Amino acid sequence: MAHEVRNQSSVISFILVGFSEYPHLQAPLFLVFLTSYTVTLLGNMGIIVVRKINPKLQTPMYFFLSHLSFLDICYSSVFTPKLLEILIVEDRTISFRECMTQFFFICAFVITEMFMLAVMAYDRFVAICNPLLYTATVSPTLCALLVAGTYMWGGLCSSTITYSLVQLSYCESNIINHFGCEYSAVLSVSCSDSSFSQMVCFIISTFSEACSLLFILASYASIVITVIKMPSKGGLQKALSTCTSHLTVISIFHGILLLLYCVPSSKSSWLLVKVSTALYAVLVPMLNPLIYSLRNKDVKETVRKLIISKIFSHSIQFK
Repeated sequence: MAHEVRNQSSVISFILVGFSEYPHLQAPLFLVFLTSYTVTLLGNMGIIVVRKINPKLQTPMYFFLSHLSFLDICYSSVFTPKLLEILIVEDRTISFRECMTQFFFICAFVITEMFMLAVMAYDRFVAICNPLLYTATVSPTLCALLVAGTYMWGGLCSSTITYSLVQLSYCESNIINHFGCEYSAVLSVSCSDSSFSQMVCFIISTFSEACSLLFILASYASIVITVIKMPSKGGLQKALSTCTSHLTVISIFHGILLLLYCVPSSKSSWLLVKVSTALYAVLVPMLNPLIYSLRNKDVKETVRKLIISKIFSHSIQFK
């Protein structure tokens, strides 16, 4: 029987509602999301390129930041192209396999980014609390292991949750009131008992969220204690400036994440779920490079030199 259910599920195509309830907003939303996605790609690719060409940015912090930018590009690219597509075409179908693939990658990238932010908090903790041992402690080998660990954990968690969704059977009424295969939206069209899948998702998401937040809080508690003991105000200002960007990103990332998963899955709240997911998939990846680049002198200086060199080379060509 289970074999039959899997076969039935594998041929189902879902219909994504998206924002079709507001036809007059389709064109403006398309322009907004397209602009945001373009800025996301350019901004995050810019961070990766700037780190590669500036010797000053060959540090563990920027190594982690370049991976954060890579993750932002990835999970924005999982949701946004399909969102743009259903805003301009009438055919809003998505196959069962495509839907599960989309969910797997978005889940994997989000959990990976969650722990990447925790790893960056550890990096700031060592840099401020043990500056003399920073190079020895946060070695290239440790950096590679920490990054590999975040990707592996994200993939493992996502595989488990996705497998629990694949095992469910889905109704003939296969309309998903969302613009993508977000967990609660997919679960809403299931006909079978979803309690096991919900339990799996709850345990993994709660454990991951709690662990990453506790690690971040512990790191910053140690940083605050160290900063308070600093005799000079210059040291205090330098320490705070290195943490402000990271804390801003953490606040936006976890704030929207908690908002999204605290919203009850009722019909009256689906609009809030869709808006929260849009913020999460489009706004957060766009803001991260802006927050880090606008507050960092080395990044701004590298970008300024790149722009000047480009202008100079063009002026020579025209001469």
